Amino acid sequence: MKTPIIAAAAAALLAAACATPIIAAAAAALLAAACATPHAPAPLATNFETSKQPKLQAAAHWNLIARDVAGKISAGLPQHAPLFINQHAEASTFERAFVGQLMTALIDAGHPVMRAPEGAFRVGVETQAVPFAADRPQYRHAGTATALGAGLWALYDIVEYASNGPAKAALLAVGGADAYAWFQSEFAAGSTPSMEVIVTTSVTDANQYLTRNTSVYYVADADRQLYSPAPRARTKTFSVVGGE
Repeated sequence: MKTPIIAAAAAALLAAACATPIIAAAAAALLAAACATPHAPAPLATNFETSKQPKLQAAAHWNLIARDVAGKISAGLPQHAPLFINQHAEASTFERAFVGQLMTALIDAGHPVMRAPEGAFRVGVETQAVPFAADRPQYRHAGTATALGAGLWALYDIVEYASNGPAKAALLAVGGADAYAWFQSEFAAGSTPSMEVIVTTSVTDANQYLTRNTSVYYVADADRQLYSPAPRARTKTFSVVGGE
């Protein structure tokens, strides 16, 4: 803080903020000036603007993103271009299923999917499971009352057809609960997952990348083993000494 006098003045302005918007703006500016420092030893950490990221919770979700990726691949290639999909031996459960779903989606899009790479564009699928810190904040919405009000407004016509008195009040309460559930259903339950998966799909010929797509998804923490690479098979060589 620069001076206690500035802070006190800002507090006084905030107390009168309800009187006029101009006073409220002046109070906010004064507080910013009072608390800011002109120099710092490191850049200040700030949040990105709010964005949304899907959370994978079922194999059907894998199929949805496979079809989305297939559409993007097809849009960047000649019509009916033949394709060959690479898959490495250490692919995770998710990656193996995703490659199969992608193959189906590409065939549905009109592309011959070859069993050998000769004469075809190569499709590569790379997945990377990235663990972050647990218990990251999850701010799902701002103002439950606003969402609830919007839901009640949407159900207004239904409520109007109910009789007056207790029946109407009961229907209004049910409508409010339904509206709240409706507006909250977009957001995944629980805290922010600590595991995320990066899915990159690329198409190449002998010399260059033709298309490339990268997407990031949340993963339910309880399902993290589905996205981890399959363990390598370990072999041991024993030498036999002696004999008859």
